[in-house]
Amino acid sequence: MSAQRSFTRVLPDEGATDRLGQDLAIALRPGDVVALHGDLGMGKTALARAVIRALADDPALEVPSPTFTLAQSYALRIPVHHFDLYRLSGAEELEELGLEEAASGGIALVEWPERAPDAFADAIRVTLRERGTGRTVEIAAPSGAEPRLARSFAIRSFLDRAGHQEARRSYLLGDASIRAYETITRPGVPPLILMDAPERRDEPVLRDGLPYSRLARLAQSVAAFVGVANALREAGFSTPRIHAQDLEQGLLLVEHLGEEHFVATGGAPLEARYLAAARLLAALHERGSPSRFPVAPGVEHVPPLYDRTALGVETELLLDWYLPFVKGRAASGAERHTFQNLWQALFARLETAEQGLVLRDFHSPNIIWREQEQGLARLGLVDVQDAVFGPVAYDVASLALDARATISPSLERAILDAYRAARTGAGFDPARFEEAYAISAAQRNTKLLGTFVRLARRDGKPGYLHHLPRIRTYLRRVLAHPVLHGLRAFYEAHGLLEEEQ
Repeated sequence: MSAQRSFTRVLPDEGATDRLGQDLAIALRPGDVVALHGDLGMGKTALARAVIRALADDPALEVPSPTFTLAQSYALRIPVHHFDLYRLSGAEELEELGLEEAASGGIALVEWPERAPDAFADAIRVTLRERGTGRTVEIAAPSGAEPRLARSFAIRSFLDRAGHQEARRSYLLGDASIRAYETITRPGVPPLILMDAPERRDEPVLRDGLPYSRLARLAQSVAAFVGVANALREAGFSTPRIHAQDLEQGLLLVEHLGEEHFVATGGAPLEARYLAAARLLAALHERGSPSRFPVAPGVEHVPPLYDRTALGVETELLLDWYLPFVKGRAASGAERHTFQNLWQALFARLETAEQGLVLRDFHSPNIIWREQEQGLARLGLVDVQDAVFGPVAYDVASLALDARATISPSLERAILDAYRAARTGAGFDPARFEEAYAISAAQRNTKLLGTFVRLARRDGKPGYLHHLPRIRTYLRRVLAHPVLHGLRAFYEAHGLLEEEQ
Protein backbone atom coordinates (compact mmCIF):
# COMPACT_ATOMS: atom_id res chain seq x y z
CA MET A 1 0.00 0.00 0.00
CA SER A 2 1.30 3.47 -0.87
CA ALA A 3 -0.61 6.18 0.97
CA GLN A 4 -1.69 9.07 -1.23
CA ARG A 5 -1.80 11.55 1.61
CA SER A 6 -0.96 11.96 5.26
CA PHE A 7 -2.75 14.10 7.82
CA THR A 8 -1.22 15.47 11.01
CA ARG A 9 -3.25 16.36 14.08
CA VAL A 10 -2.17 17.82 17.42
CA LEU A 11 -3.89 16.51 20.55
CA PRO A 12 -3.13 18.83 23.49
CA ASP A 13 -5.77 17.32 25.76
CA GLU A 14 -8.47 14.67 26.17
CA GLY A 15 -11.07 16.84 24.43
CA ALA A 16 -8.94 16.99 21.29
CA THR A 17 -8.63 13.19 21.36
CA ASP A 18 -12.40 12.87 21.58
CA ARG A 19 -12.88 15.22 18.64
CA LEU A 20 -10.37 13.32 16.52
CA GLY A 21 -12.27 10.14 17.36
CA GLN A 22 -15.45 11.79 16.08
CA ASP A 23 -13.72 12.93 12.89
CA LEU A 24 -12.44 9.42 12.23
CA ALA A 25 -15.79 7.79 13.07
CA ILE A 26 -17.64 9.97 10.55
CA ALA A 27 -15.17 8.96 7.82
CA LEU A 28 -14.95 5.22 8.49
CA ARG A 29 -16.90 2.65 6.47
CA PRO A 30 -17.40 -1.14 6.67
CA GLY A 31 -14.20 -2.86 5.59
CA ASP A 32 -11.86 -0.22 7.04
CA VAL A 33 -8.98 -1.36 9.24
CA VAL A 34 -7.33 1.26 11.44
CA ALA A 35 -3.83 0.29 12.61
CA LEU A 36 -2.92 2.23 15.77
CA HIS A 37 0.85 2.63 16.22
CA GLY A 38 2.67 4.15 19.18
CA ASP A 39 4.69 3.34 22.28
CA LEU A 40 3.14 2.37 25.58
CA GLY A 41 1.15 5.24 27.06
CA MET A 42 0.79 7.15 23.81
CA GLY A 43 -3.04 7.04 23.89
CA LYS A 44 -3.90 4.33 21.38
CA THR A 45 -6.66 2.92 23.58
CA ALA A 46 -7.97 6.41 24.34
CA LEU A 47 -8.28 7.19 20.64
CA ALA A 48 -9.91 3.83 19.87
CA ARG A 49 -12.34 4.47 22.74
CA ALA A 50 -13.18 7.90 21.29
CA VAL A 51 -13.91 6.36 17.87
CA ILE A 52 -16.15 3.67 19.36
CA ARG A 53 -18.06 6.16 21.52
CA ALA A 54 -18.59 8.40 18.50
CA LEU A 55 -19.95 5.51 16.42
CA ALA A 56 -22.22 4.61 19.34
CA ASP A 57 -23.20 8.28 19.81
CA ASP A 58 -22.66 7.66 23.52
CA PRO A 59 -19.84 9.64 25.19
CA ALA A 60 -20.22 7.57 28.36
CA LEU A 61 -20.12 4.11 26.74
CA GLU A 62 -17.95 1.67 28.67
CA VAL A 63 -15.04 0.71 26.38
CA PRO A 64 -12.53 -1.48 28.23
CA SER A 65 -9.09 -2.16 26.88
CA PRO A 66 -8.94 -5.55 25.11
CA THR A 67 -5.41 -6.18 26.39
CA PHE A 68 -6.30 -9.50 28.02
CA THR A 69 -9.28 -10.56 25.86
CA LEU A 70 -7.40 -9.56 22.66
CA ALA A 71 -10.68 -8.56 21.00
CA GLN A 72 -13.87 -6.72 21.94
CA SER A 73 -16.85 -6.25 19.59
CA TYR A 74 -19.62 -3.64 19.54
CA ALA A 75 -22.90 -3.97 17.62
CA LEU A 76 -23.28 -0.34 16.56
CA ARG A 77 -24.50 1.56 13.46
CA ILE A 78 -21.44 0.01 11.84
CA PRO A 79 -20.13 -3.04 13.75
CA VAL A 80 -16.81 -2.25 15.42
CA HIS A 81 -14.16 -4.70 16.55
CA HIS A 82 -11.36 -3.52 18.84
CA PHE A 83 -8.21 -5.66 18.81
CA ASP A 84 -5.10 -5.49 20.98
CA LEU A 85 -2.32 -7.68 19.58
CA TYR A 86 0.28 -6.96 22.27
CA ARG A 87 -0.02 -10.49 23.65
CA LEU A 88 -0.18 -12.10 20.21
CA SER A 89 2.40 -14.87 19.96
CA GLY A 90 2.39 -15.08 16.17
CA ALA A 91 0.69 -13.82 13.02
CA GLU A 92 -1.07 -17.16 12.60
CA GLU A 93 -3.25 -16.34 15.63
CA LEU A 94 -4.95 -13.55 13.67
CA GLU A 95 -7.09 -16.12 11.91
CA GLU A 96 -8.27 -17.49 15.24
CA LEU A 97 -9.18 -13.97 16.36
CA GLY A 98 -11.37 -13.53 13.27
CA LEU A 99 -9.80 -10.24 12.21
CA GLU A 100 -10.39 -10.73 8.48
CA GLU A 101 -14.03 -11.70 8.97
CA ALA A 102 -14.60 -8.84 11.41
CA ALA A 103 -13.17 -6.27 9.03
CA SER A 104 -15.17 -7.51 6.04
CA GLY A 105 -18.49 -6.39 7.50
CA GLY A 106 -17.43 -3.75 9.98
CA ILE A 107 -14.57 -1.62 11.22
CA ALA A 108 -11.46 -3.04 12.89
CA LEU A 109 -9.42 -0.90 15.29
CA VAL A 110 -6.09 -2.62 15.91
CA GLU A 111 -3.59 -1.73 18.61
CA TRP A 112 -0.03 -3.08 18.31
CA PRO A 113 -0.32 -4.03 14.63
CA GLU A 114 3.49 -4.41 14.64
CA ARG A 115 2.92 -7.93 15.97
CA ALA A 116 1.71 -8.95 12.50
CA PRO A 117 2.98 -6.23 10.13
CA ASP A 118 2.22 -8.04 6.88
CA ALA A 119 -1.48 -8.18 7.74
CA PHE A 120 -1.97 -4.39 7.72
CA ALA A 121 -0.38 -3.17 4.52
CA ASP A 122 -3.71 -1.67 3.33
CA ALA A 123 -4.83 -0.29 6.68
CA ILE A 124 -5.34 3.32 7.69
CA ARG A 125 -2.11 3.89 9.63
CA VAL A 126 -2.45 6.09 12.73
CA THR A 127 0.79 6.87 14.58
CA LEU A 128 0.77 8.65 17.95
CA ARG A 129 3.88 10.39 19.31
CA GLU A 130 4.58 12.46 22.38
CA ARG A 131 4.62 16.23 22.03
CA GLY A 132 5.16 18.18 25.23
CA THR A 133 2.23 17.35 27.48
CA GLY A 134 0.14 16.19 24.54
CA ARG A 135 0.41 14.09 21.40
CA THR A 136 0.84 14.44 17.67
CA VAL A 137 -1.00 12.05 15.38
CA GLU A 138 -0.01 11.21 11.82
CA ILE A 139 -2.62 9.47 9.73
CA ALA A 140 -1.52 7.80 6.50
CA ALA A 141 -4.53 6.97 4.34
CA PRO A 142 -4.79 4.44 1.53
CA SER A 143 -6.41 5.70 -1.64
CA GLY A 144 -9.87 4.35 -0.81
CA ALA A 145 -10.05 6.11 2.55
CA GLU A 146 -8.13 9.29 1.81
CA PRO A 147 -11.04 11.30 0.30
CA ARG A 148 -13.32 10.40 3.23
CA LEU A 149 -10.74 11.43 5.81
CA ALA A 150 -9.92 14.62 3.94
CA ARG A 151 -13.63 15.51 3.81
CA SER A 152 -14.12 14.84 7.51
CA PHE A 153 -11.15 17.00 8.48
CA ALA A 154 -12.39 19.75 6.12
CA ILE A 155 -15.72 19.70 7.98
CA ARG A 156 -13.89 20.06 11.31
CA SER A 157 -12.02 23.07 9.91
CA PHE A 158 -15.33 24.54 8.71
CA LEU A 159 -16.81 24.15 12.20
CA ASP A 160 -13.72 25.77 13.74
CA ARG A 161 -14.01 28.76 11.38
CA ALA A 162 -17.70 29.07 12.26
CA GLY A 163 -16.85 29.41 15.96
CA HIS A 164 -17.67 25.85 16.99
CA GLN A 165 -14.18 24.70 17.96
CA GLU A 166 -15.44 22.52 20.80
CA ALA A 167 -18.36 21.03 18.89
CA ARG A 168 -19.30 17.37 19.06
CA ARG A 169 -20.16 15.72 15.74
CA SER A 170 -22.74 12.93 15.60
CA TYR A 171 -23.81 11.06 12.48
CA LEU A 172 -27.44 11.87 11.70
CA LEU A 173 -28.23 10.29 8.35
CA GLY A 174 -27.30 9.83 4.76
CA ASP A 175 -30.26 10.29 2.44
CA ALA A 176 -31.07 8.86 -0.96
CA SER A 177 -28.77 11.39 -2.63
CA ILE A 178 -25.10 12.31 -2.24
CA ARG A 179 -25.87 14.39 0.85
CA ALA A 180 -25.04 13.46 4.44
CA TYR A 181 -26.04 15.10 7.70
CA GLU A 182 -24.59 15.43 11.18
CA THR A 183 -25.87 16.80 14.47
CA ILE A 184 -23.54 19.43 15.91
CA THR A 185 -23.73 20.04 19.66
CA ARG A 186 -22.03 22.17 22.30
CA PRO A 187 -22.92 22.47 25.99
CA GLY A 188 -25.51 25.15 26.63
CA VAL A 189 -26.16 25.83 22.94
CA PRO A 190 -29.11 24.55 20.84
CA PRO A 191 -28.00 21.79 18.43
CA LEU A 192 -27.36 22.56 14.78
CA ILE A 193 -27.39 20.46 11.62
CA LEU A 194 -24.35 20.07 9.38
CA MET A 195 -25.23 19.47 5.74
CA ASP A 196 -22.43 17.85 3.76
CA ALA A 197 -23.32 18.15 0.08
CA PRO A 198 -20.35 18.54 -2.26
CA GLU A 199 -21.05 19.90 -5.71
CA ARG A 200 -22.01 17.19 -8.18
CA ARG A 201 -19.06 16.30 -10.40
CA ASP A 202 -17.81 13.45 -12.56
CA GLU A 203 -21.24 11.85 -13.04
CA PRO A 204 -21.66 9.49 -15.98
CA VAL A 205 -23.28 11.02 -19.04
CA LEU A 206 -26.75 9.65 -19.73
CA ARG A 207 -27.83 11.49 -22.87
CA ASP A 208 -27.30 14.76 -24.72
CA GLY A 209 -23.95 15.16 -23.00
CA LEU A 210 -25.61 15.47 -19.58
CA PRO A 211 -25.74 13.24 -16.47
CA TYR A 212 -29.02 12.17 -14.87
CA SER A 213 -28.91 14.86 -12.18
CA ARG A 214 -28.85 17.67 -14.72
CA LEU A 215 -31.52 16.10 -16.91
CA ALA A 216 -33.75 15.68 -13.84
CA ARG A 217 -32.98 19.26 -12.71
CA LEU A 218 -31.56 18.18 -9.36
CA ALA A 219 -29.61 20.67 -7.24
CA GLN A 220 -25.96 20.83 -8.21
CA SER A 221 -24.69 22.59 -5.08
CA VAL A 222 -25.76 23.81 -1.64
CA ALA A 223 -26.49 27.21 -3.16
CA ALA A 224 -29.87 25.80 -4.17
CA PHE A 225 -30.74 24.92 -0.57
CA VAL A 226 -29.62 28.32 0.70
CA GLY A 227 -31.59 30.21 -1.94
CA VAL A 228 -34.84 28.29 -1.57
CA ALA A 229 -34.65 28.18 2.24
CA ASN A 230 -34.05 31.93 2.43
CA ALA A 231 -36.86 32.70 -0.03
CA LEU A 232 -39.41 30.53 1.76
CA ARG A 233 -38.46 31.91 5.16
CA GLU A 234 -38.86 35.47 3.88
CA ALA A 235 -42.31 34.44 2.61
CA GLY A 236 -43.36 33.33 6.10
CA PHE A 237 -42.57 29.61 6.02
CA SER A 238 -40.37 27.76 8.49
CA THR A 239 -37.07 26.68 6.94
CA PRO A 240 -33.69 26.30 8.67
CA ARG A 241 -31.73 29.49 9.22
CA ILE A 242 -28.23 29.33 7.79
CA HIS A 243 -25.62 29.82 10.54
CA ALA A 244 -22.55 29.31 8.34
CA GLN A 245 -21.95 28.39 4.72
CA ASP A 246 -19.06 27.40 2.51
CA LEU A 247 -20.56 27.24 -0.96
CA GLU A 248 -17.33 26.13 -2.62
CA GLN A 249 -16.92 23.10 -0.35
CA GLY A 250 -20.63 22.33 -0.16
CA LEU A 251 -20.96 22.73 3.61
CA LEU A 252 -23.78 24.33 5.56
CA LEU A 253 -24.42 24.75 9.27
CA VAL A 254 -28.13 25.27 9.74
CA GLU A 255 -30.83 25.53 12.38
CA HIS A 256 -32.13 22.28 13.87
CA LEU A 257 -35.91 22.49 13.51
CA GLY A 258 -36.68 19.41 15.61
CA GLU A 259 -37.23 15.69 15.31
CA GLU A 260 -41.03 15.18 15.39
CA HIS A 261 -42.30 13.72 12.12
CA PHE A 262 -45.65 12.66 10.68
CA VAL A 263 -45.94 9.03 11.71
CA ALA A 264 -46.62 7.44 15.07
CA THR A 265 -44.61 4.63 16.59
CA GLY A 266 -45.24 1.68 14.30
CA GLY A 267 -45.53 3.84 11.19
CA ALA A 268 -49.20 4.92 11.30
CA PRO A 269 -49.68 8.37 9.72
CA LEU A 270 -50.88 11.12 12.06
CA GLU A 271 -53.85 12.57 10.19
CA ALA A 272 -53.90 16.02 11.79
CA ARG A 273 -50.31 16.65 10.72
CA TYR A 274 -50.95 15.62 7.13
CA LEU A 275 -53.98 17.91 6.95
CA ALA A 276 -51.90 20.79 8.33
CA ALA A 277 -49.28 20.12 5.66
CA ALA A 278 -51.98 20.20 2.97
CA ARG A 279 -53.09 23.61 4.22
CA LEU A 280 -49.46 24.80 4.19
CA LEU A 281 -49.21 23.85 0.51
CA ALA A 282 -52.43 25.71 -0.18
CA ALA A 283 -50.99 28.81 1.52
CA LEU A 284 -47.82 28.56 -0.57
CA HIS A 285 -49.81 28.19 -3.78
CA GLU A 286 -52.23 31.00 -2.89
CA ARG A 287 -49.36 33.41 -2.21
CA GLY A 288 -47.51 32.52 -5.39
CA SER A 289 -43.84 31.74 -5.85
CA PRO A 290 -41.15 33.89 -4.25
CA SER A 291 -39.56 36.42 -6.59
CA ARG A 292 -36.04 36.21 -5.12
CA PHE A 293 -33.88 33.32 -3.93
CA PRO A 294 -30.90 35.03 -2.24
CA VAL A 295 -27.80 32.95 -1.56
CA ALA A 296 -25.03 35.43 -0.74
CA PRO A 297 -24.31 39.09 -1.48
CA GLY A 298 -24.62 39.40 -5.24
CA VAL A 299 -25.58 35.71 -5.65
CA GLU A 300 -29.08 34.34 -6.26
CA HIS A 301 -30.40 30.90 -7.13
CA VAL A 302 -32.90 30.38 -9.93
CA PRO A 303 -34.92 27.15 -9.54
CA PRO A 304 -35.09 25.33 -12.88
CA LEU A 305 -38.22 24.36 -14.77
CA TYR A 306 -39.71 20.95 -14.08
CA ASP A 307 -40.00 20.46 -17.82
CA ARG A 308 -40.72 17.50 -20.06
CA THR A 309 -37.07 16.47 -20.08
CA ALA A 310 -36.93 16.27 -16.28
CA LEU A 311 -40.32 14.60 -15.88
CA GLY A 312 -39.55 12.16 -18.69
CA VAL A 313 -36.10 11.04 -17.55
CA GLU A 314 -37.57 10.35 -14.12
CA THR A 315 -40.34 8.13 -15.49
CA GLU A 316 -37.86 6.18 -17.60
CA LEU A 317 -36.25 4.88 -14.41
CA LEU A 318 -39.15 2.42 -14.47
CA LEU A 319 -37.87 0.90 -17.72
CA ASP A 320 -34.18 1.25 -16.87
CA TRP A 321 -34.30 -0.29 -13.39
CA TYR A 322 -37.69 -1.59 -12.28
CA LEU A 323 -38.63 -3.60 -15.38
CA PRO A 324 -35.34 -5.59 -15.38
CA PHE A 325 -35.75 -6.14 -11.62
CA VAL A 326 -39.26 -7.61 -11.75
CA LYS A 327 -39.27 -9.15 -15.23
CA GLY A 328 -35.61 -10.01 -15.72
CA ARG A 329 -35.35 -8.27 -19.09
CA ALA A 330 -34.69 -4.91 -20.67
CA ALA A 331 -37.38 -2.88 -22.39
CA SER A 332 -37.59 -3.27 -26.16
CA GLY A 333 -37.30 -0.28 -28.45
CA ALA A 334 -41.00 -0.49 -29.28
CA GLU A 335 -41.97 -0.61 -25.60
CA ARG A 336 -39.82 2.40 -24.81
CA HIS A 337 -41.28 4.33 -27.74
CA THR A 338 -44.87 3.65 -26.64
CA PHE A 339 -44.06 4.48 -23.04
CA GLN A 340 -42.47 7.80 -23.97
CA ASN A 341 -45.36 8.79 -26.24
CA LEU A 342 -47.90 8.08 -23.52
CA TRP A 343 -46.04 10.23 -21.06
CA GLN A 344 -45.34 13.10 -23.47
CA ALA A 345 -49.09 13.45 -24.05
CA LEU A 346 -49.65 13.58 -20.30
CA PHE A 347 -46.84 16.11 -19.80
CA ALA A 348 -48.49 18.35 -22.39
CA ARG A 349 -51.64 18.35 -20.25
CA LEU A 350 -49.59 19.13 -17.13
CA GLU A 351 -48.20 22.24 -18.82
CA THR A 352 -51.72 23.70 -18.89
CA ALA A 353 -52.20 23.15 -15.14
CA GLU A 354 -51.43 25.71 -12.42
CA GLN A 355 -47.68 26.28 -12.17
CA GLY A 356 -45.55 27.44 -9.23
CA LEU A 357 -42.75 26.43 -6.88
CA VAL A 358 -42.59 22.64 -6.45
CA LEU A 359 -40.54 21.33 -3.52
CA ARG A 360 -40.60 17.87 -5.17
CA ASP A 361 -40.07 15.67 -2.07
CA PHE A 362 -42.82 17.05 0.14
CA HIS A 363 -43.51 13.99 2.29
CA SER A 364 -43.16 12.83 5.88
CA PRO A 365 -39.35 12.50 6.25
CA ASN A 366 -38.86 16.07 5.07
CA ILE A 367 -41.45 17.90 7.20
CA ILE A 368 -40.86 18.52 10.90
CA TRP A 369 -43.79 18.87 13.29
CA ARG A 370 -43.14 21.68 15.78
CA GLU A 371 -45.79 21.32 18.44
CA GLN A 372 -44.74 24.43 20.33
CA GLU A 373 -45.27 26.70 17.29
CA GLN A 374 -48.43 28.13 15.75
CA GLY A 375 -49.75 28.46 12.21
CA LEU A 376 -47.37 27.87 9.34
CA ALA A 377 -44.40 27.88 11.73
CA ARG A 378 -45.63 24.58 13.13
CA LEU A 379 -44.35 22.84 9.99
CA GLY A 380 -40.61 22.88 9.35
CA LEU A 381 -39.44 22.36 5.76
CA VAL A 382 -35.99 20.75 5.72
CA ASP A 383 -35.54 19.33 2.20
CA VAL A 384 -35.95 22.17 -0.26
CA GLN A 385 -32.82 22.14 -2.42
CA ASP A 386 -34.39 20.31 -5.38
CA ALA A 387 -37.25 22.80 -5.74
CA VAL A 388 -38.32 23.55 -9.30
CA PHE A 389 -41.01 25.52 -11.12
CA GLY A 390 -43.73 23.16 -12.30
CA PRO A 391 -47.26 21.87 -11.64
CA VAL A 392 -48.18 22.71 -8.05
CA ALA A 393 -50.33 19.57 -7.82
CA TYR A 394 -47.09 17.57 -7.69
CA ASP A 395 -46.37 18.41 -4.05
CA VAL A 396 -49.94 17.57 -3.07
CA ALA A 397 -49.42 14.15 -4.68
CA SER A 398 -46.11 13.71 -2.81
CA LEU A 399 -47.90 14.34 0.48
CA ALA A 400 -51.18 12.51 -0.15
CA LEU A 401 -49.41 9.40 -1.45
CA ASP A 402 -46.46 9.45 0.95
CA ALA A 403 -43.72 7.08 -0.21
CA ARG A 404 -42.62 6.40 3.39
CA ALA A 405 -46.00 5.92 5.12
CA THR A 406 -49.06 3.95 4.04
CA ILE A 407 -51.82 6.44 3.22
CA SER A 408 -55.30 4.93 3.06
CA PRO A 409 -57.81 6.06 0.39
CA SER A 410 -59.82 7.85 3.08
CA LEU A 411 -56.80 9.78 4.37
CA GLU A 412 -55.75 10.62 0.82
CA ARG A 413 -59.21 12.05 0.20
CA ALA A 414 -59.09 14.00 3.49
CA ILE A 415 -55.74 15.53 2.48
CA LEU A 416 -57.12 16.55 -0.90
CA ASP A 417 -60.26 17.98 0.70
CA ALA A 418 -58.19 20.01 3.19
CA TYR A 419 -56.07 21.40 0.37
CA ARG A 420 -59.05 22.30 -1.81
CA ALA A 421 -60.89 23.93 1.10
CA ALA A 422 -57.87 26.15 1.77
CA ARG A 423 -57.61 27.24 -1.88
CA THR A 424 -59.87 30.27 -1.61
CA GLY A 425 -58.55 32.27 -4.54
CA ALA A 426 -60.72 32.76 -7.61
CA GLY A 427 -58.08 31.30 -9.90
CA PHE A 428 -58.22 27.78 -8.45
CA ASP A 429 -59.90 25.25 -10.77
CA PRO A 430 -60.83 22.05 -8.86
CA ALA A 431 -61.39 19.94 -11.99
CA ARG A 432 -58.07 20.93 -13.55
CA PHE A 433 -56.37 20.33 -10.22
CA GLU A 434 -57.79 16.79 -9.99
CA GLU A 435 -56.39 15.93 -13.41
CA ALA A 436 -52.98 17.46 -12.66
CA TYR A 437 -52.95 15.62 -9.34
CA ALA A 438 -53.60 12.27 -11.03
CA ILE A 439 -50.89 12.79 -13.66
CA SER A 440 -48.38 14.06 -11.07
CA ALA A 441 -49.11 11.15 -8.74
CA ALA A 442 -48.65 8.65 -11.58
CA GLN A 443 -45.38 10.29 -12.60
CA ARG A 444 -44.02 10.40 -9.07
CA ASN A 445 -44.84 6.81 -8.20
CA THR A 446 -43.57 5.56 -11.57
CA LYS A 447 -40.31 7.35 -10.83
CA LEU A 448 -40.14 5.93 -7.31
CA LEU A 449 -40.43 2.31 -8.47
CA GLY A 450 -37.32 2.84 -10.58
CA THR A 451 -35.55 5.01 -8.01
CA PHE A 452 -35.94 2.52 -5.17
CA VAL A 453 -34.64 -0.36 -7.28
CA ARG A 454 -31.70 1.78 -8.41
CA LEU A 455 -30.89 2.64 -4.78
CA ALA A 456 -30.94 -1.06 -3.92
CA ARG A 457 -29.05 -2.41 -6.92
CA ARG A 458 -26.61 0.37 -7.77
CA ASP A 459 -26.09 2.07 -4.41
CA GLY A 460 -26.25 -0.93 -2.05
CA LYS A 461 -29.33 0.26 -0.13
CA PRO A 462 -31.67 -2.77 -0.18
CA GLY A 463 -33.95 -1.31 2.49
CA TYR A 464 -35.69 0.76 -0.17
CA LEU A 465 -37.16 -2.37 -1.75
CA HIS A 466 -39.66 -2.80 1.06
CA HIS A 467 -41.42 0.36 -0.15
CA LEU A 468 -42.27 -1.19 -3.55
CA PRO A 469 -45.60 -2.81 -2.57
CA ARG A 470 -46.84 0.53 -1.21
CA ILE A 471 -45.85 2.34 -4.41
CA ARG A 472 -47.57 -0.25 -6.60
CA THR A 473 -50.73 0.14 -4.50
CA TYR A 474 -50.63 3.90 -5.01
CA LEU A 475 -50.19 3.46 -8.76
CA ARG A 476 -53.11 1.08 -9.05
CA ARG A 477 -55.22 3.60 -7.15
CA VAL A 478 -54.28 6.70 -9.14
CA LEU A 479 -54.35 5.03 -12.57
CA ALA A 480 -58.13 4.73 -12.21
CA HIS A 481 -58.41 8.39 -13.31
CA PRO A 482 -59.80 8.57 -16.90
CA VAL A 483 -56.91 10.73 -18.14
CA LEU A 484 -54.56 7.82 -17.39
CA HIS A 485 -56.47 5.01 -19.13
CA GLY A 486 -53.82 4.55 -21.83
CA LEU A 487 -50.99 4.46 -19.31
CA ARG A 488 -52.90 2.01 -17.14
CA ALA A 489 -53.41 -0.33 -20.10
CA PHE A 490 -49.67 -0.25 -20.82
CA TYR A 491 -48.74 -1.00 -17.21
CA GLU A 492 -51.24 -3.84 -16.95
CA ALA A 493 -50.19 -5.38 -20.29
CA HIS A 494 -46.57 -5.51 -19.10
CA GLY A 495 -47.30 -6.72 -15.59
CA LEU A 496 -45.83 -3.63 -13.98
CA LEU A 497 -48.49 -3.44 -11.27
CA GLU A 498 -48.29 -7.08 -10.21
CA GLU A 499 -46.93 -8.02 -6.81
CA GLU A 500 -43.59 -9.80 -6.81
CA GLN A 501 -43.71 -13.56 -6.43
